[in-house]
Amino acid sequence: MIDALMLVASVLASLFKSRARLEAEILVLGHQLMILRRKAPPRPRLSVLDRLIFVWLSRPRPSVITAVTIIRPENGVRWHRAGFRLYWRWKSRSRGGRPRMSLEVRHLICEMSLANPLWGAPRIHGELLKLGVEVAQSTVAKYMARGRRPPGQSWKTFLSNHAAGIAAMDLLVVPTIGFRLLYGFVILHHHRRRILSVAVTSHPTAEWIARQIAKAFPWQDTPQYLLRDRDGVSGHVVRLRLAAMGIRDRPITARSPWQNGPVERLIGSIRRECLDHVIVFGEGHLRRILKSYADHHNRVRTHLSLDKNAPIHRPANRSGRITAIPMLGGLHHHYLRI
Repeated sequence: MIDALMLVASVLASLFKSRARLEAEILVLGHQLMILRRKAPPRPRLSVLDRLIFVWLSRPRPSVITAVTIIRPENGVRWHRAGFRLYWRWKSRSRGGRPRMSLEVRHLICEMSLANPLWGAPRIHGELLKLGVEVAQSTVAKYMARGRRPPGQSWKTFLSNHAAGIAAMDLLVVPTIGFRLLYGFVILHHHRRRILSVAVTSHPTAEWIARQIAKAFPWQDTPQYLLRDRDGVSGHVVRLRLAAMGIRDRPITARSPWQNGPVERLIGSIRRECLDHVIVFGEGHLRRILKSYADHHNRVRTHLSLDKNAPIHRPANRSGRITAIPMLGGLHHHYLRI
């Protein structure tokens, strides 16, 4: 902008100069330009304003463009045509038509198509109409996610649909104050991550584990599968008991605890949230601790896999005074409104 103002000022000043002086200035400026051209880069950088000035100066006298040494004559013609195209593009711009789709609706269509691989554009369009979103089915097809996974369910969906028929069991070792080893036994139902049974013994045997399984599952409410480690203590008696109850035994691969992930995670939570903070005096003491933790786990503790809910549904209370009830001797608290 400053260069354009200086150009206008020089044009106005030239009106008051004699012809001889103007011719002398033209010669001096021409020689000065030749000197600068020796050190200038081969292709100087010109701004949009510089190009407009050259085009404007060449309009009344096109022949003056031949006096310019930093650009070629065809450059001015090309710039003029480019400006003409931009002008008509701006003049022919759309001032109406169909309104643009909001970014929120576009994201919603993309999320629905990714979360429901079995749905096509008609199904998503129908869901949007029920949500009060008025769009065309062709618009839905346009904004659906590209490269979706083939129609089918994910492993997460498959396991969620079969979690009600899967349970898992495992043992954990706990040292006492006298360095005696006790064995805790837990059975976890995959559906809702509920602890079905906890027990303690100093000498686990197959007969003892079989009794705990019978106590944990009523005959009319047995799971279809029971995951367990390939532990030597789970012998022939355990397999016979499972077969008699109609439960299919599913031992995991040797040295592969990740195949029994939910119960391994439960044992880790029991250690981190409880056993790592207490000293066990004996078998009865450990049994009381595990039963208290199981009650806290099932009724109070929120879980990410359950959308921040407890295994036994815990309703949200929005009225009343908030009260904290200590659990596990004050290691954890249950907050509720009364």
